[in-house]
Amino acid sequence: MITPGPRRHRRAIAAATAALLASIPLSGCGPGDRRQRDDAVPAALRPFYEQELRWEPCGEQQCATLDVPMDYTAPGNGRTFTLPLIRATAGNRDRRIGSLVFNPGGPGESGVAMLRDGGIETFGERLRERFDIVGFDPRGVGGSRPAIDCGADDEAEPTGEADEADSGPHTLHPATARQRAAALTAAEQTAAACREHSGAILPHVGTTDAARDMDVLRAALGDAGLSYLGRSYGTSLGTAYGELFPRKVRAMVLDGAIDPSLTWSQRALSQARGFREAVDDYAEHCSDVVGEACPAGTPEAVRGLLKRLYEATADRPLPVEDSEWGLDTATLHSAVTTSMYTPEEQWEPLSLALGEADRGDGTRLAAIAAGEPPAEDEQNAEEESPATDDETVDSTGDADSALTAVNCVDIPHPKDPREYWEALDEAHRAEGDHGSDAVVAALGCKGWPQAGPGPHRVRADGLPPVLVVGTTGDPSTPYHEAQSLARQLPHGMLLTYEGLGHTAYGRAGACVDAAVDAYLVDLTPVEPGKTC
Repeated sequence: MITPGPRRHRRAIAAATAALLASIPLSGCGPGDRRQRDDAVPAALRPFYEQELRWEPCGEQQCATLDVPMDYTAPGNGRTFTLPLIRATAGNRDRRIGSLVFNPGGPGESGVAMLRDGGIETFGERLRERFDIVGFDPRGVGGSRPAIDCGADDEAEPTGEADEADSGPHTLHPATARQRAAALTAAEQTAAACREHSGAILPHVGTTDAARDMDVLRAALGDAGLSYLGRSYGTSLGTAYGELFPRKVRAMVLDGAIDPSLTWSQRALSQARGFREAVDDYAEHCSDVVGEACPAGTPEAVRGLLKRLYEATADRPLPVEDSEWGLDTATLHSAVTTSMYTPEEQWEPLSLALGEADRGDGTRLAAIAAGEPPAEDEQNAEEESPATDDETVDSTGDADSALTAVNCVDIPHPKDPREYWEALDEAHRAEGDHGSDAVVAALGCKGWPQAGPGPHRVRADGLPPVLVVGTTGDPSTPYHEAQSLARQLPHGMLLTYEGLGHTAYGRAGACVDAAVDAYLVDLTPVEPGKTC
C-alpha cells in the first residue's frame, strides 16, 4: 500500500475558512421557497415538473419512470425520453431528509442497474437511514427509451488478415499513412453507424440536457433542493446541474472529478497520463496488494513482463481459447488499463492473467478486456444477481455507444484529421501507448453534432459549498482535475484520498466515508487540506 504523505494543517487558515463556510447557507433553498421557484418554470415544462411518480415494487427496491422532453427548446412537441428510476427507501422514515440522487459514471453507466445489482452497499449506513437512495438511467442510457444505439451488435470480429496488412484499426499507435487511414475509416464507420441507428436523438443526449432532466426529477421527487452524489462522469453531470440551477442544490458530492475547462486534447492527455502512472503503480505495489499472485517478484520484473508482452503481441497475437483472432496488443492494452480502476478487486485477476500470457496463453486477458468475470466468479455472479421481470429496470442500452455519443456531443472536436495526428504525435511522445490510445479514441468524435458549452471554467453564482473528492492515484480522473474543479467552484471543498484506484467513496475506508456522510446528512463542511 502507499504510505500517506505528510498532512499540512494550517489552523489559522482552517479556522477562518470554517467560519466563512458557516456563514454561507449550505442548503440551496428551504422548504418554504420550493413553490415560488418551481412556479417560475415555463408553462410548457410544467407537465413534466408536476408529474407524479408511480412507484412499484421491483425486487427489494421500488421502480418508476420519469418523462422528460427530448428537446428543451421545444418541450411541447410530443417527443420525450422515458427514464427508468429505482429507489431504496430511507431506513428511518421519521428522520428522512429527502432523496439522494446518484450517478455512477460513464457516461453510459446505469444507475438503475447499479442499485438493482447490490450497489446500495456502497452507500454508508447513515445515508441509507436518512435518504431515499435514487438511481436513474440518463437520457439515451441503459433502459432509457429511446436509447442510444451505434450498431455494436452488427460489428464483425476482426480477422487475422487485417492485422497482417499493417493497416488494422487495432494498432495502438498508427504511425504510417495506411494505419492512420484505417484508424480514420474505423472512426467514421462508428459515427455513421450511430447516425444510422440513433441520428434523431444524438443532438439531445448531451450532459446539459441530462442535467435539466435531474431538475425535473428533483421536482417529481418533491425535494426543494437536490442532494446529489456523482462519481466520475457523474461529476460532469453534477457540475452542469450546479451551473444551471445553483440555488436548487442542497448538497453535492463530486467524486473522481472531471475538469470542465480542459479541451478534448488536454483531457485525452490528462487521462493518458493517469493510466500510465496507474500501470506504474501496479508494477510498484503489485506484491503489496496481491501478494504471491503478483506475476513477478519485483517492480522491475513486472515492468519487464509487461514490456515483453506488448512487444510479443505486436508481432503475433497470443492464442485465445475458442477464438481465431487471439490476443493482440490493443486487447492486451485494454485488459491492463481497465484493471486499474479498483486494485483491491482487479489486480489479482490481472496478475494471474498476465502470468498465463507470459506462458503463452492470452485467454484470461482477452476475457478481462471483454469485461467478462473470471471463470470462478461466473456462478457466484449468477447466484447473487437478483432476478426480476419488471420492465422498468431493464438496462439494455449499449454502454459503449452511450459513452461515445455523450462524450462526442459534449466536447467540441476538430473536423480536420491532421489536428488529431498532431495531437497523437505529441501524446505518444509524452505518454507512449497510453497517449496514442487516448487520441485515437477521440478520433471517433470527428464530425459529430455539438450540444455542450465547450471547455469553460465553472460559472455558478449562488452555488452552496460543494464537496469534491480526489484520489491521488486515480487513473481515469487524475487528482489534478479534482484540485482544479474545487478551485473553480464558488465555495469548493476538496477531500483528498491518498491511495490507488478510481473514485474513493464506498471503497477507500472510514475516513472518506465519514466525511462524505457528515456533509450529505448534516451539511458539515470539510476542513481545508483534509486528507485520508
